[in-house]
Amino acid sequence: MREIVLDTETTGLDPKAGHRIVEIGCVELFNHAPTGNYLHEYINPERDMPDEAYRIHGLSNDFLADKPVFSAVAGKFLDFIGDATLVIHNAEFDMRFINAELTALGHDALPMTRSVDTVAMARRRFPGAQANLDALCNRFGIDNSARTKHGALLDSELLAEVYLELLGGKQIGLGLAGDGPGDAAETTSRRPAAERPFRPARPHAASEAELAAHAALLEQLDDPIWKRAD
Repeated sequence: MREIVLDTETTGLDPKAGHRIVEIGCVELFNHAPTGNYLHEYINPERDMPDEAYRIHGLSNDFLADKPVFSAVAGKFLDFIGDATLVIHNAEFDMRFINAELTALGHDALPMTRSVDTVAMARRRFPGAQANLDALCNRFGIDNSARTKHGALLDSELLAEVYLELLGGKQIGLGLAGDGPGDAAETTSRRPAAERPFRPARPHAASEAELAAHAALLEQLDDPIWKRAD
């Protein structure tokens, strides 16, 4: 099972107000394990950077001036995510921006059904607790000391760890850990019937002593159901 943990940084909160993506980071998981494959792009938004956004991610107009525009990286992004499930913290926000960029270029929008929202996962598991990325890193003991500002790739890497913890920890399911794809299955598989030793069925009929003890007990009961006629 292939999944892509994804994060974006933007110039603001609403693509309908003209805000754009300025950074995108993706980390690949296969069967809930990081593969080491990733995609990271800084993007020229073709507009100014508001101070409020700059204070969040630290990406300035000057820094982004020579970076590719979204149309130049869209194909690479779509090829990387393929048909994988997208794991996103507050998925509705990032999906709105990604789809605004894609549809402006004539691409189909990505359906929300492709996304897994880790905010919703965290709120279901820890009702009433903070569900932001820093709070979840602290809860699970994940080192986020390098996160002095928001950054799409770093946040995706941290979110991948948080996601695995939200699923129940790095060892998912009931299989035993192994070094290769077949190890857990080989460890827990049953031997073919021909290789298993024959064991005769255990007798379950009551002994004479057990029947006598049962009859003696019935004599002490008033109208026991065991003595009623069928």
